[in-house]
Amino acid sequence: MPCYRLDGLTPVVHPTAYVHPSAVLIGDVIVGPRCYVGPLASLRGDFGRIVLEEGANLQDTCVMHGFPGGDTVVERNGHVGHGAVLHGCRVGEDALIGMNAVVMDGAHVAPRCIVAATAFVKAGFECAAQSLVMGSPAQVKRPLTEQELAWKQRGTAEYQHLAQRCMNSMVECSPLTEVEPERPRMEDTGVRPKGQASA
Repeated sequence: MPCYRLDGLTPVVHPTAYVHPSAVLIGDVIVGPRCYVGPLASLRGDFGRIVLEEGANLQDTCVMHGFPGGDTVVERNGHVGHGAVLHGCRVGEDALIGMNAVVMDGAHVAPRCIVAATAFVKAGFECAAQSLVMGSPAQVKRPLTEQELAWKQRGTAEYQHLAQRCMNSMVECSPLTEVEPERPRMEDTGVRPKGQASA
């Protein structure tokens, strides 16, 4: 992975975390145990500190950045979907940030919340734990059900397992020129989009 020391601060990646080789880590970045950092993610600790706590995932093309003197934090088992931008904010334990959502400076997404895809969470936003947050600007719509929270937790566990799979078996290769006979498929673990039945 492109990893850069800046002003004497070197990124820290726990040995049980997986960071894709195309992700970029700069300066004051701390990636904790069992984390997953996806392709083309950018963790820029060139002003403030960037922290992924244990079991968190930051998916493809996500950006974490912040102002000088501040921290941008995804707490334990936090889940950040493809293309999301986190700037100077805190994502609480077991919370989910949906795809292409933006969470701005000083916002605190409380534990066990779900922020919907494409939401814009304004600077200084706060909410109660286990809330569904939607819209632009984002607002609390209602409390999450236990079933919705369980769905989120199952998805996060999938990414923790993916980190292990990547460390154990992912290698760079050249593509095949044609599909082999009886090509196998990836294991179906039964995780489905919200609202669809599990396998």
